[in-house]
Amino acid sequence: MLILRGLYPFDTRPVALTIGNFDGVHMGHQALLNELHAVAKARGLQTAVVIFEPHPREFFTPQQAPARLTSLREKLELFESMGIARVHVCRFNTHLTQMSAADFIHALHEKLLAKFVLIGDDFRFGSGRAGDFGLMEKIGSQRGFEVRAVHTVARDGVRISSTAVRAALAAGQMRTAQHYLGRPYSISGRVIHGDGMGKKIGFPTANIQLKHNLPPLTGVFVVQVHAENMGVLQGVASLGVRPTLKKDAKPVLEVHLFEFAQQIYGKHLRVEFLQKLRDEGKFPDVAALVRQITSDVDKAKQWFKQHD
Repeated sequence: MLILRGLYPFDTRPVALTIGNFDGVHMGHQALLNELHAVAKARGLQTAVVIFEPHPREFFTPQQAPARLTSLREKLELFESMGIARVHVCRFNTHLTQMSAADFIHALHEKLLAKFVLIGDDFRFGSGRAGDFGLMEKIGSQRGFEVRAVHTVARDGVRISSTAVRAALAAGQMRTAQHYLGRPYSISGRVIHGDGMGKKIGFPTANIQLKHNLPPLTGVFVVQVHAENMGVLQGVASLGVRPTLKKDAKPVLEVHLFEFAQQIYGKHLRVEFLQKLRDEGKFPDVAALVRQITSDVDKAKQWFKQHD
């Protein structure tokens, strides 16, 4: 898969493309990408996706922006797993916010050689969010490329969206989130050095570098970890600010892996959240925290036995 910066031409092959933020690459996004593949194959086109970085709401109202479900790297990995040929990562900045909707459409057609554009029926774009499906379809008919809308994908009467996934994760409803995503929710990152507190209290942890300070879920979880050249490992993870040990700290993802003693600093891990055990809490002392962690580990091991 090719990753390109901005709306710049790469070659002379026309494309079938789609546009959006694709946070989470959930089942609704996957339906759109599958349709894009089908059209591209039928018409002999290359698949392309246009995304924005940062998320527009992070640009306009950073303090009110929703928690990210996926980092840019995670998003690109998911696109690659779905066989997308090209991804254009557009820097969302002042210049892009000032581009008119018509100019944005012309760039898709003239620079990326779009012959087919697939977008959500509620997608808005261009300066002042003036562009919509109707404008894209109108200019497409004038310029000779087809525009098609993908409609809502629902499960059990609920519209699948990044917002719905966030709500499920925040409520600790891991099975619901998995239902919307088509896979367990996961966070990926490199193992970094922590303060060593886990080792001191008898539960050494792998500290995963978080790309953003506002994770979509917090608490203690049963997890499954995919590690570079180490296969799949089982463990229990804490994601939060560690109120017993720290004050006014940033969120930290710590994973205690069962029966594991290797050095993995610098390794890239993907942590899948399978079941929530409890909310994060502040304990009266470290001894009480250790007793609770011991109980968490026992419960997580029992969960794996029941779901073997």
